[in-house]
Amino acid sequence: MSGTVFEREALIRFSHCDPAGIVFFPQYLVMFNGLVEDWFDQGLRLGYAHVVRDLGIGLPTVALECVFSAPSRMGERVVLDLAVRRLGGKSFTLDLSCRYGDELRVKITQVLVTTDLATHKSIAIPAFLRTAIEGFQAQNAA
Repeated sequence: MSGTVFEREALIRFSHCDPAGIVFFPQYLVMFNGLVEDWFDQGLRLGYAHVVRDLGIGLPTVALECVFSAPSRMGERVVLDLAVRRLGGKSFTLDLSCRYGDELRVKITQVLVTTDLATHKSIAIPAFLRTAIEGFQAQNAA
């Protein structure tokens, strides 16, 4: 993945796997949701829970494209990564991937929209969030 990337290692656990012994595909979405939360906490330094719970800003997924290239197995330590593809007016697009060594396992493009949790209507990306994303990109581009 090129450009500014947030990444972390993840252990593939028994609970992620189906009877065939490989990750059951919806579990990748759970892992990637955790990666987005970690990005808010560690990469953007905003606190995902604070943004959602205290500020009432929702971040629902409105589009999702997944390509599953190879299976992941229990006990493997994979790398999950995230890059911002596009920062729009009310939404942003993320490129997410899972790799084991040099092998790409999963590639996901996810569009999240900012909403007001009181009305569940889309809103412009709040200035503090836009600034944090732009700052993350600038800081990590060097």
